Amino acid sequence: MTDRIRVLVVDDDFRVAGLHRDMIAGLAGFEVVDAVHTAADARRVVRAQRPDLVVLDVHLPDGDGISLAGELDVDVLIVSAETDAAQVRRAIRAGAVGYLVKPFDSRALGEKALAYARYRNVLSGRAPVDQETIDRALRILGSAEQRAGRARSATEQLMIDALGEVGEGAEISALEIAERTGVSRATAQRYLAPLAAQGIAEVTLRYGSTGRPEHRYRLAAAAAPGSPR
Repeated sequence: MTDRIRVLVVDDDFRVAGLHRDMIAGLAGFEVVDAVHTAADARRVVRAQRPDLVVLDVHLPDGDGISLAGELDVDVLIVSAETDAAQVRRAIRAGAVGYLVKPFDSRALGEKALAYARYRNVLSGRAPVDQETIDRALRILGSAEQRAGRARSATEQLMIDALGEVGEGAEISALEIAERTGVSRATAQRYLAPLAAQGIAEVTLRYGSTGRPEHRYRLAAAAAPGSPR
């Protein structure tokens, strides 16, 4: 996917809206079309600008953000201090692609946005998709858990998780990992090589008919879940 993801930020707090706008605008492949503070303005901008994603607060001065999410024919990421389970279920029923509880580290919003980009990448084609592709896209949306305080980058951890899902002893190519995670093949290769150097991944060469070897990766036994550290 080469097009930039266009985002509308909606929050009644001017300062918070500005923080969210700046966070998303700083992500590669994203642009913020506007940052507004009311449900009425959100409807107006969605009609005029047709953003891909709305980052939406629940409590707005002129309406309920979850009800608004159900009206808008665009993807919505809810960001709110509201933690009532019934409200979260309402947001999911309204079609929210994610729910992020305030307050949160600014990196958490970035993780959610990048996961959304990978999700769109997996479902970017116009051809019918199979069940495996649908399941992979939904896993990507769920993979954007808050990673504040972790030493590893989100993409690096995504590579490790993908290797772990392949199965013990099984190998996978960089292209296959890219397809599973929604990143480009070049990005997958860029992260897999250091993981192999660190001993977290193991790499073997498979020679095909062309004579050009293909790198195949698997999670090192010592890095597998439940292995002794």
